[in-house]
Amino acid sequence: MTNGRTIGTAALGDGGPEVGVQGLGCMGMSFAYGPADADASRATLERALELGVTLFDTADAYGAGDNERFLAPFFGAHRDEVVVATKFALAIPPDDPARRVIRNDAPYIRQAVEASLKRLDVDVIDLYYMHRRDVNVPIEETVGVMAELVREGKVKQLGLSEVTAGELRAAHGVHPIAAVQSEWSLFSRDIEAKVVPAARELGVTLVPYSPLGRGFLTGSFADADRDLTADDFRRRMPRFTGGNAAANAALLEPLRTVAVAHEASLGQIALAWVHQRAEVHGLPVVPIPGTRRPARVEENTAATRITLAEEELALLDPVAEKVAGPRYADMTFTSAGRE
Repeated sequence: MTNGRTIGTAALGDGGPEVGVQGLGCMGMSFAYGPADADASRATLERALELGVTLFDTADAYGAGDNERFLAPFFGAHRDEVVVATKFALAIPPDDPARRVIRNDAPYIRQAVEASLKRLDVDVIDLYYMHRRDVNVPIEETVGVMAELVREGKVKQLGLSEVTAGELRAAHGVHPIAAVQSEWSLFSRDIEAKVVPAARELGVTLVPYSPLGRGFLTGSFADADRDLTADDFRRRMPRFTGGNAAANAALLEPLRTVAVAHEASLGQIALAWVHQRAEVHGLPVVPIPGTRRPARVEENTAATRITLAEEELALLDPVAEKVAGPRYADMTFTSAGRE
């Protein structure tokens, strides 16, 4: 399933540009998932572009700006071919570099965008997300500042991450929102109840992050404490440790059944399922699986050419409701925690 054919495209927002129907999450190249090989990561970026991936996703919080700096040479070499997406909102207190504080206020947004433009070495950010919601700042106020950045030519399109349906509607009333980024996978389907219908109604593209369940759905690890390095942040996520991990590993059996039928990997079936959400729910869906290896990006993009039959979708459908443990230890920072 890893030939060299390029992927299709999807619109980024109502009337927005066409992007590859699968993007690339770049966080792990600098942050969160243990040691990374910079040369392999650079080769992955180049291979992704060759395969038709054009939406590359980062954030100022990934490695305290290191991920943006790492990506800058690649973006500079391919500026007219790529869509640069980054985010603001997770501020780092000067006296505690390990902490993140959610900020959506105007002074911080303006400081953040200038810093990202400098680190990325670009004149304009193609898609600028509010990474997390500060409930103490009206979302209309936050998006109002983001809209000013569009008018000033610093940003082209606006996105939101982990917002509720109500927050999305309120934001869209201030300025068109091109994309909503939220976790969406066979293990995480909470956005389907309210956020997805609102996005469809408003013409907003869904950009699922962690469509492979942070690697768990690929079968690459079964217990974070046992299988992952000490600096891997998945060891702090409830689903991947202890009894939860054991219970969730057993839920991969339906994936294995479907994968055998398609001569595909578990990850390809998990991604094919996410891609078919576009047809099921009637809106553009551009997942951003992360990887640091060229062979893996070939495998992931090949999943766009797998179509799951109705009986296979029915076999996979019950998985999410059986998952043990929440997505994060603190769900108040997610849309599900506020709906």
